[in-house]
Amino acid sequence: MPTLDVSVHLDPTSLAAQMADDVRDGLTRTPKVLPPKYFYDARGSELFDQITRLPEYYPTRTEREILTAHVADIAAATGATTLMELGSGTSEKTRLLLRALRDAGTLERFVPFDVDPAVLADASASVSAEFDGLTVEPVVGDFEKHLDQLPREGRRLLAFLGSTIGNLDVEQRATFLDGVRASLGQGDAFLLGTDLVKDPARLVAAYDDSAGVTAQFNANVLHVLNRSLGADFDPSAFAHRAVWDADQEWIEMRLESLRDQGVRVADLDLEVTFARGEQMRTEISAKFRREGITRELASAGLELVHWWTDPRGDFALSLSVPMS
Repeated sequence: MPTLDVSVHLDPTSLAAQMADDVRDGLTRTPKVLPPKYFYDARGSELFDQITRLPEYYPTRTEREILTAHVADIAAATGATTLMELGSGTSEKTRLLLRALRDAGTLERFVPFDVDPAVLADASASVSAEFDGLTVEPVVGDFEKHLDQLPREGRRLLAFLGSTIGNLDVEQRATFLDGVRASLGQGDAFLLGTDLVKDPARLVAAYDDSAGVTAQFNANVLHVLNRSLGADFDPSAFAHRAVWDADQEWIEMRLESLRDQGVRVADLDLEVTFARGEQMRTEISAKFRREGITRELASAGLELVHWWTDPRGDFALSLSVPMS
């Protein structure tokens, strides 16, 4: 069996305190906002898995297609002995990378990185069962704060898939990419998945599916706040909205209040009012162009060396390395 060494940099107390700070800040802003990281309790993760299988939601399957076509190229270009993945590390895409590195004869270590210890435990057990002899070193942390805690040994490939980077605004992306560059040494590489700008109608449909699964996913964050912070949101009093912002080139997911209402968040001793029609942003999902990605990577000291897309140009995987 593989060896297992868990590194914890975000304990439950710290995570709860961070949620309290984030929610207080977001609910007292104008307009109100909530960070998308709080979508992902067990129910939220289940709903998102359903979303990835919907006909309207192309990013997951398209990224997987690109990865399938080019995973051997990625293994050859990086020669990585260690795969570090920001996210759960349980998906088929993770296994494609691990198998390619194994088949190339370089794979020694897998480092799944996530805020949720339970998710990491599942990821580690699943990967360990398939890849006999692999060293698995889970890291519990927040990718906006703890990238400096990633293991430094070996020739490393850091993967950030799913266009999760799109949930960050421009300033947050710059800070994140600075952290990526600081965590990488010469010989390491960064694999990034990005959803590309396209017809706004297709983009909106991907975040407002006909089956209403994304609407359930969006409203689930209110259940999370009710349970975690003693709030008394009525999820049925909010409607899901998905809006394309052409200036920012991102999708915004929002929850719109269907009536004038008040909400109490007991653990924060906070009373919040919503006017009928008032919208609270729960997620941004930025879409990208190659020139923009190249520029943002370069600003952080990373050089884009490979760029792979699907035939329709819907999605891209980029491989970058530290500038010398």
